[in-house]
Amino acid sequence: MPSKILILADPKGKAFDFAKDIYNKLSNNPRKKRVYSFGEVEIKKFNDGEIFAKVNESVRKKTCFFIHDSSMNPQDWLVSLALVNDALKRSDAAKVDNVLPYIRYGRQDRMAEPRTPISARIVADIIQDKAYRVITTDLHNPATQGYYNIPFDNLKSYPVIIKHLKENYSEFLKNAVVVSPDMGSAVKAKSYAGRLGLNVVLTDKERKKAGVVGEMTIVGDIKDKNALIVDDMIDTAGTLCRSAEILKQRGAKQIYACATHGIFSKDAKERINNSFLDKVIVTDSIPQDKDGKIEIVSLTDLFAEAIYRISHGESISELFK
Repeated sequence: MPSKILILADPKGKAFDFAKDIYNKLSNNPRKKRVYSFGEVEIKKFNDGEIFAKVNESVRKKTCFFIHDSSMNPQDWLVSLALVNDALKRSDAAKVDNVLPYIRYGRQDRMAEPRTPISARIVADIIQDKAYRVITTDLHNPATQGYYNIPFDNLKSYPVIIKHLKENYSEFLKNAVVVSPDMGSAVKAKSYAGRLGLNVVLTDKERKKAGVVGEMTIVGDIKDKNALIVDDMIDTAGTLCRSAEILKQRGAKQIYACATHGIFSKDAKERINNSFLDKVIVTDSIPQDKDGKIEIVSLTDLFAEAIYRISHGESISELFK
């Protein structure tokens, strides 16, 4: 077993502070029996747009946890990840573990129509060509793990979000119901409701094309209650804001939303701040700052504990019992 474990990140990337925080938590863990060190990866672009990557540390015979920046555009994210993995492998790293809080292309997980690629499978093939392990959070479709033939840890963010809600918004929860913004999120909504001791309200939407929401219906009583909308990600926020509008029309009081991944594309933040939503809570799986109604909770404790358990041969599943 390698004597040292190296935590790596790009100092110019938005995930650097996230990675540094994880390293500090690992180094200060009184239970640790391994030696952790921190190193830098250089990622930049040539004038023609090609990406250059270099590992600025010796990685020979070390287990390397590369913490990648999920806020990069999808193409740069994937190419830079592949280049860093190759650099680590060629530099004789004992193991290359990719820490990817949000995996790009994860929603394209099947052939939704003829003559289209399964992009999530292509990403899996690129990653596992060099990497030994992947650690991520809340895959859009948990079955995507089946595309990987390497160890794969899909962490759950709900303990972090639920703890934050209980500690900061106990009054809101006293008169709340959990709302699923679509039928695909019903299982997640029931999971949250069970852990919070709340009832579930379901919504169903008609989506004629990607990013465009049509008619919505609500199943359940929301009148004079607070609504907690739960989902795995927020992209354009069209569905979310439309759900909030319908809930308010049905008599909802305060309306909160929580999700793991705040993608926030196409003026989503502005749309949220101008909506009937009172608060939106997301994690820092995609690095970003608080903005208006948007609040950030950190996953660094969760990832630090996961890396600790992996490097000490302990169970990850115990975290979520």
